[in-house]
Amino acid sequence: MLRRKARRAHVDGPGQGDDPLDAAQERRVRAVLALGGVPQADLPDGVQQVRLRLLERAAKGYETPRDVSAWAAVVASNLAMDWHRAKRRQERLGERLASLRQHEHPSGEDTSVLSLAVAQGLDDLPDAQRQVLVLRFYADLPVRSIAQELGVPEGTVKSRLHTAVRALRARLHEDEVV
Repeated sequence: MLRRKARRAHVDGPGQGDDPLDAAQERRVRAVLALGGVPQADLPDGVQQVRLRLLERAAKGYETPRDVSAWAAVVASNLAMDWHRAKRRQERLGERLASLRQHEHPSGEDTSVLSLAVAQGLDDLPDAQRQVLVLRFYADLPVRSIAQELGVPEGTVKSRLHTAVRALRARLHEDEVV
């Protein structure tokens, strides 16, 4: 149903002949969703939700966001947070473990252990800290863009980043991963 709505909005959109997200923006949205804990199977729906929200903005007559890529990453981050709140932590961890096992390579055992430890560390962070960490380091948004998109001061973003990095680093040392 979600995909049908997105297609209908896409077709009916004012002068919209192209996909509102280019390939790079879609990859960024997928990465932000995945890092936010959304399972692989739900990533296409998350991308469609971001598209739909962008098309709805246009249908309502709102201006296109100044930086569509940053806007899409923040929307994806918010979607991931919503999903994260709706699921129990153990279910998500089990899904990530299964996903990592599918993509493991014999020579990448250390990378898989580190990836799992980082995923667990991200799960342990408060939502606001996880969100800025993912947007800064995985979506590669500058602090200023994150602050603008989230509607918080730059100092708040910097503080959350500092606290999140320190907590994640402590967790990785505690688990003897690094």
